[in-house]
Amino acid sequence: MSNETLSILVAGAFAATLGSLLATTTTNSAIAQGTEASRLEKCYGVALKGQNDCYAGAGTTCAGTSTVDYEGNSYKLVPKGTCTTMVTPKGHGSLTPKNS
Repeated sequence: MSNETLSILVAGAFAATLGSLLATTTTNSAIAQGTEASRLEKCYGVALKGQNDCYAGAGTTCAGTSTVDYEGNSYKLVPKGTCTTMVTPKGHGSLTPKNS
């Protein structure tokens, strides 16, 4: 077997191994994120200006776009069961969007 053929075989084996590792890592990461997401809930009215998690209504398009503290249509992901116990200067957190 020539050096060129051997090099191609080694490179192919390396690429296959790397691809397999990446697929496993991606799958494990998705499972971990799914598990984490199941422990969280959207809590409206508790995010500080620019610290909201993704889309929350008019004036916000995604994470970090809220324009005022405790905006009623902006949410923050919090551990399940803690939202309505959170107290802000504008009242408690809410599991549904509220008027600002």
